[in-house]
Order: sequence, then C-alpha cells, then structure tokens
Amino acid sequence: MKERNVIVGKIDTVTKEYMKNPIVFADAFNQFLYHGDQKINPVQLTELDTTEIVIPYGANGVSVPEQKYRDVLKLLYAMTDGRTAYCIMGIENHAEIHYALPVKNGVYDFLQLSRQVSKAANAHRQTMKESKSKQPDNPQEKEEPTDGEFLSGFWKTDRLIPVITLVVYFGSDSWDAPLSLKEMYSDVDNAILSHAPDYHVNLIAPAVMSDKEIDKFHSNLREVMLYIKYSRDKEKLNKIIKEDPKFQSVERQTANVINVVTGSKLKYPEGKGDVNMCLAIQQMREESELAGQIKGAVQTYRDLEVSLTDTIKRIAERFHLSESESSEQVKQYW
Repeated sequence: MKERNVIVGKIDTVTKEYMKNPIVFADAFNQFLYHGDQKINPVQLTELDTTEIVIPYGANGVSVPEQKYRDVLKLLYAMTDGRTAYCIMGIENHAEIHYALPVKNGVYDFLQLSRQVSKAANAHRQTMKESKSKQPDNPQEKEEPTDGEFLSGFWKTDRLIPVITLVVYFGSDSWDAPLSLKEMYSDVDNAILSHAPDYHVNLIAPAVMSDKEIDKFHSNLREVMLYIKYSRDKEKLNKIIKEDPKFQSVERQTANVINVVTGSKLKYPEGKGDVNMCLAIQQMREESELAGQIKGAVQTYRDLEVSLTDTIKRIAERFHLSESESSEQVKQYW
C-alpha cells in the first residue's frame, strides 16, 4: 500500500505540473468545449493567485481579490462585442477512478460560486459604508438596495462568473464511475428523481475517446492521451509510435508524463532535448532482455554453487559490464 501511494503521489505531482502549462490547459478545454477549435488563447490565461487576480462584480465595477482553490485553476479573459467576459475554468487531475466525483466536484464548484456571492456582498457593504461617510451633492441620486438585495447581499445587477471544471483522467482503464449525481441516487420514484439536484462531470478519459477525438488536441496532450489509450495493446502502440511522426520528437516533460503515468520504464538520455519515443522503447526492450539474460545466468551459477564473488566476476566478463555494474545486477537476483 505504501509503494502504491508513492506511485500515485508521483503521478499526481507530474500531471499537475504538466497541466499547469497554459498551452496544454487551453488545449484540453478547446478539445472538450469546442471540438478542437482554438477558441481559448493560452496567452490570455492567467493562473489565479490571491494577490494577482481581481474579479469585478456587478455594474458598478466593485472588485475583490479571488482565491486560488485548486491546484490548477486559470481564468480566461475574453472580449465580446466590446464587453469583457470572465470565465473560471479548472482542471482536476486523476490517476485513479473516483466513484464519488460528481459530489466532490459539485462541492468545489458550488463553494466557488458561494464565495463569489459572499465576496459580492462584502464588496457592496464596503461600498455602502463608504458612501454613507460622504454627503452626495444630490441625495436623490443616491441608490439604495431593495430589501431583497439587502438581505441577500447580491444585487439584481450582479452576475456570477461561470465555473467550469474539467476532469482529465490519466489512466488506461475505461471510466466506469458515475458522471452525474442522478447515477448515484438510489432507486426512487421518477417523480422524485426528476426534481432532485443533478451535477454532471466533464471528463476527458483516453480509453473512451476515439482516435479522431484525440487527434483534435493540438498540443502534445494528443501524444499523451494516445499513448495511454494503447499502453496495454503493445502491438497497436508500436504501430502508432512507428508511423506517427509526432512520436519521433516528443518534449521531455511529455515523455516524463507518459513514462510515469503508464509505468513504461522508457529509457532515454538525460538532458533537455526532445525524446524519440521509438528509440526509447527499443532501448527499454534491449535492457529488459539483457536483464532477463543476466537473471537466468545468475540463477544458473547459484544452482552450480558458484560463490557470489565469482558470479559477479563471471557476469561482468560475460556481459561486458564493469564490476560495480555487475555487482548491482547480480545482487538483484542472488
């Protein structure tokens, strides 16, 4: 269990760092929301931070700072007919299938909406307090909130910023968990169920996507999703990697994500250059075959009651290894 937690933690760290890239982030939403059309410009995405982002509420331009509440949460700034539109978009990364995700994400989204209402109310109270301390030139020009606005703290002209959460599943299994609250409810009368609250999960999962859908990604998220989808079908994966030119030069961070989330143990040189996935797989196989041969030889020497020291020397000579490399290999199988 401890080892599994370490693996999941590593996957979580790698994927969060990967999805923080504005190009990848925008690509995920462009594929999901706009079927690959490049509507969201990554240049216009700004990572939310308590001290960096100010979001306006209402018609009077009252502003309050917004807090970062997810590991990856970005704000898209867009212009429409000369008017500014704001939209918060978040991504939840999952290495494991979450069977209560509609509840989890629903809580996140509604907490965010609740924060907006609360912050709007606080901003209005501050504005009213400041206005009372000043004497207007014409008292009739002073606008007072209605009773309903005063009680709720949310003015009739106020508007919420939409919150869109997209879940990116980095597993190769088919997603078999509920994608809505209604799927989680017990078997009750349809009349009751039709009025029960619902929440739908927005999901990207490679196993349930067609190759055509995956091709609509414009960033290297395409290669990540494609590799994950066929990671258990070695024949198909090899064919894709050999025939798809994009796998001949993959960014190192992308290769690291693929390596970690699929547990492929790919071998490629250290450095900053791009990775040829075909060569990486070939080298991995060669090392795997070598390891198998060494393991068999070690077991044979043990059966012949050859000492550990002599076995290390023989393995070094037989497989052209240094004594330290041979010692490391032999001790794994001794």
